Amino acid sequence: MRPRIPADGRLSVGLDIGGTKIAAGVADAEGRVVDRVPAVPSPSDQATILKAVSVLVDGLRSRNPGVAAVGVGVPGLVSWPEGRIRTAHNSDFHDLPLQQLLQESTGLPAVVENDANAACWAEYRSGNSAADMAFLTVGTGVGGGIVLADRLFRGRTGIATEIGHMIVDPHGTERCGCGTVGCLEPLASGRALGRYGSAAAAAEPGGALAALADASGRVSGEAVSAAARAGDPAARAQLERLGQWLGIGVATLVNLFDVELVVIGGGVAEVGELLLEPVRASFARYVTAAGHRDLPAVVPARLGPEAGWIGAALLALDLALDHEKEDPAGAE
Repeated sequence: MRPRIPADGRLSVGLDIGGTKIAAGVADAEGRVVDRVPAVPSPSDQATILKAVSVLVDGLRSRNPGVAAVGVGVPGLVSWPEGRIRTAHNSDFHDLPLQQLLQESTGLPAVVENDANAACWAEYRSGNSAADMAFLTVGTGVGGGIVLADRLFRGRTGIATEIGHMIVDPHGTERCGCGTVGCLEPLASGRALGRYGSAAAAAEPGGALAALADASGRVSGEAVSAAARAGDPAARAQLERLGQWLGIGVATLVNLFDVELVVIGGGVAEVGELLLEPVRASFARYVTAAGHRDLPAVVPARLGPEAGWIGAALLALDLALDHEKEDPAGAE
C-alpha cells in the first residue's frame, strides 16, 4: 500500500523552484490544495534563492499552523536520501545540501526532490489506481518519473529516470543541452516544437506558421500549438512529428518497466489529443510484442503546473510518517 499520513489535519508546505519562478503552497495528506501564494521570480544566485525559499516557507507556516513538513522540487540532479542538489539547470545550485538546511531552519522534516519526480508522485497520488506508472512532462525540456509497486523509483543514488536523456537517435544531428547527440529531449520538447515550426515556416513563406515567426524567422513552440488548435495543417504536422519521437520514448519505458499507466503532462501536452494521438500511435508501433500484450493507457496529467509543489509536499508528509513509525515517542 502507498504510504499515507493519518487524516489528522496535518499539512505540508511544497515549493517548486523553476528556472524563472518559484511556485509554493500548502497541501494536505490527500494532495488537496489548502493555500497557495502567487509565484515569485526565481533568482539566479544560490544565496538569494535560499532567502526567497525561507520567506515563502515562513509566510505559509504563519498562515497554516498545521504544517508538519516541507518539500521542495528542483530541476536537476538530486542525491537521495540526503536531498543534496548536485547540479540544477537554469540556476546557480551546485552541491547544495538544501534538505539539511531546510530541516535546520524550520525544525521540520524536509524533502528535496527532482521536480519531475515530485510531479510524478503528485499525479500518482491524484486518484489513479495503478501501482506501476510512468510520468512524462513535456515542456521546455523533457522529464519524468516512474512509480513501481506504489513507490517512487529513484535508483541507487536518486538520479534515475532522466527520461529526456534516453538515447533514441544516436546518429541524428540535434545535440542536447547535456552535450550528447541522440537524447529524446531535443526531439520531443517545447524547444524542438519551435525548431520544427521554424523550419516549416521557412519552407512555406505564405503559410500560417510563417505569419507567426519573429523578425529572425523563429516560431515558438507555443505559437505552433496555438496554430494547431486553430486547425493549421502544418502546425498539426509538427505536433505529430514531436509525438512520434515521444511515443518512441514511451515504448522504451514500457519495454523496460511494463507499467500499467502512462501519464503525460507539461506545457506542450496542454494541446491534448493533438499530441496524445500521435504519441499513442508511435508507442503502439515501437513497443515490443504489441499484439501479444495489453498496452497501458496513455492519458493526460490531471494537476497541471501545480503538480511539482504538490508532489513535494506529499513526499515531505510521507517522510514525516516514516519518522513517526521509526520513533513513535518522538511524535507525541
